[in-house]
Amino acid sequence: MKLHADHPASFSITAYGPGWISLGGEKITQSTVLGSHGERMDWACQLFSDLGQDHFNQLAGFKPELILFGSGQHLRRPRPEWLALLAASRIGVEAMDTAAACRTYNILAGEGRHVLAALLLEKA
Repeated sequence: MKLHADHPASFSITAYGPGWISLGGEKITQSTVLGSHGERMDWACQLFSDLGQDHFNQLAGFKPELILFGSGQHLRRPRPEWLALLAASRIGVEAMDTAAACRTYNILAGEGRHVLAALLLEKA
């Protein structure tokens, strides 16, 4: 029996560590947003304390099924008011540490889901 991913992700996270991720050999150290439909942008925040409602509002424009919020090395949940526009747009948000968000993103993107990973890459 041959096993393979149904839909290989266009932006598959190939490695990660504290404060960085790798996309096909490119090491990224700036917080970033990646989408399974090829979306990619720098996310202007380096610390959880930098985050605000505007950071999450800008994610609504991508119209994903689900947003995986990677909160850094520790699980931290965004404030409910930061997620109001996403909830009104019927976009789910799951918070987890960044390493878990990377793993989950690869699985869901590989299944062909329209998922967005908003990854806080804090300096170690």
